[in-house]
Amino acid sequence: MNPAIVQSSGGITLVGGAPVTGALFRFATQRAPLVVAADGGADRCLALGVRPEMVIGDMDSISAAARAALGPDRLHLIAEQETTDFEKALAAVQAGFVLAVGFAGARIDHGLAVLGTLARQRRTCILLGPQDAVFHLPQSIVLHLRRGDRFSLFPMQRVTGTSTGLDWPIDGLEFSPTGRIGTSNRVSLGPVRLRMSGPGMLCIVPRRRLDQVLAALGAVPRAETRSR
Repeated sequence: MNPAIVQSSGGITLVGGAPVTGALFRFATQRAPLVVAADGGADRCLALGVRPEMVIGDMDSISAAARAALGPDRLHLIAEQETTDFEKALAAVQAGFVLAVGFAGARIDHGLAVLGTLARQRRTCILLGPQDAVFHLPQSIVLHLRRGDRFSLFPMQRVTGTSTGLDWPIDGLEFSPTGRIGTSNRVSLGPVRLRMSGPGMLCIVPRRRLDQVLAALGAVPRAETRSR
């Protein structure tokens, strides 16, 4: 395994090339202040007034102006075309958790590729959109959410599970991407407890519950960071 290009004992905000509002960027960087860009995400960062610690990708989307503004020392080229820039960047960083912004809301094919990558990850990576926080469920989790919160499950492969704390329990249901999915469930009383039969289930909750998700995943923001 190649050594990480950027390391943090806390969190990293990873920025892609899709639209990112200033409010969403601040929301992420308040919790993960070290910023890394995936290819064209460098332009998004500069437009928001931030120089990313590093830009990682095949460099087919970053503008010439961003290249010149950042200089070669902040550009890490990974030329292979078997993986997306999102995958390349995730593989090249090491952190307590990653908050990914700028990867949702643009091209549908890119968005689907990001969700597929998220489902294959065994690290803590949370995709943030205008309204949502999306993450891959571990085998078991306890989430302290609020009654009435939207709670959606989307399977990326066949998987079953059990739950408490939801208006519609998932016990005895078999989920699959071409069969049963679990969108628009709701939180009832008490914490939500889930146990899954295996990997492959994405969980989608309101973005404003990010701190509760980080706590449930054991992700504690810390300030220490360094780059290679």
